[in-house]
Amino acid sequence: MKSEDNGHAESSKKWLEDVRDGRLAREFETTALQGLQVVRAQKGSMLCNFTVPKAQSDEKGNWVAGAMAALIDDVGAAAIVSIVDRLHVSVSFDISFFSTAKIQEELEIEAYTLGNNGKLCSVEVRITRKTDGKLIALGKQWMLSATNVRESAVDGIDRVQLKLLNELKHISLGQ
Repeated sequence: MKSEDNGHAESSKKWLEDVRDGRLAREFETTALQGLQVVRAQKGSMLCNFTVPKAQSDEKGNWVAGAMAALIDDVGAAAIVSIVDRLHVSVSFDISFFSTAKIQEELEIEAYTLGNNGKLCSVEVRITRKTDGKLIALGKQWMLSATNVRESAVDGIDRVQLKLLNELKHISLGQ
């Protein structure tokens, strides 16, 4: 893993790996990041490799949208942590799905920050197929600094987000 930064990239890499390995996250996030490898962490961006595991697929072998959404959320958050070294709460989260990914397909996930005004950060996450570069999904989100939100509000948002992701994990792209 190559790391170039302002001192925060290494902590964002460690945070993402701790989430993946279950040291900082719930089972759903840990499962969604199973097999994620951080290739490069630098100020404002994160590059990862990922192979779609069978546990995250539907009956047709497609990667489920809920697992994809959790991965986009966490890799995007890691890109933001590489700038500000603190966690954020998603306040807007959009994903455009362009293609499916199958079990054992190798993917590249690239997240980069688009803007940061100290309170709000914007990040874009692109998931592409490694073999042909085809775009699988594009996620965009705005995140609010967790230091600007009451802790109880963060917990409430977390519960809503988890419920939504659990519902989304049953939705997949058909071919």
